[in-house]
Amino acid sequence: MNKSDLLFYDAYEAFYKMAGESEAFRLFCKEAFGEDFSQDGFSNVAQIERILQYVPEKEDVHILDIGCGNGKMLGFLQCKTNAYIHGFDYSAEAIKTAQALFTERAEFREGIIGEIEYPAEAFDVIVSMDTMYFAKDMTAFVAQVKRWLKPGGVFFAGYQEGDVVPKTENAHTTMFAEALRLNDMCYEVTDITEETYELLKTKREAALKYQKEFAKEGHDEWFDMLIGQTDCATEPVEQFKEKMGRYLYVVRK
Repeated sequence: MNKSDLLFYDAYEAFYKMAGESEAFRLFCKEAFGEDFSQDGFSNVAQIERILQYVPEKEDVHILDIGCGNGKMLGFLQCKTNAYIHGFDYSAEAIKTAQALFTERAEFREGIIGEIEYPAEAFDVIVSMDTMYFAKDMTAFVAQVKRWLKPGGVFFAGYQEGDVVPKTENAHTTMFAEALRLNDMCYEVTDITEETYELLKTKREAALKYQKEFAKEGHDEWFDMLIGQTDCATEPVEQFKEKMGRYLYVVRK
């Protein structure tokens, strides 16, 4: 398979190269999200901290992050829980960074959703923050996650509609919710659309704060990307909610 044919592949290779070099981007992430996870999206530290309550308090805990990027989010979870961390991403640039940053109780692999495989019942917690859109078949993707989870394990997923996937009526009508039902997986869900709107406003303010720093580094195109990603937060929240929806799903095996 030619990776350049995959959704956003070339853009993400360039993104993770920039994220590894740019002090302006690190400062932006801390300001916008509360932590530098090299985020390209909508997950701040408050969303990630919600995962902690589902990590078992025991010695041999294993967490998998699907689409782990450069591993910084997993590193944060490991620091809080001392868990073994596992992650895969299709970006070679991201995985190279993750393998350099995290070497203890950690495994990072280059791989593609639907092709990579792990042993059955290997993980206590599996996380997918805005990565299920990359699956060719979302129902098959959920079946794979179900197989990888230990009995009693938790699948924690952040899912957004209105950009990569079309907006549906609510959290129970999404493609992801349907894939969960087809796999007989019960879920709890929290609508964080308004919270995301406020986060996008903060993200825009942080980008503007560091505009000069991005320019000094020659990274004007990444500043422009951040502003473009947050244009939707310049309209009233009710208009935003008509076009966009963001949900956190907690799925138990």
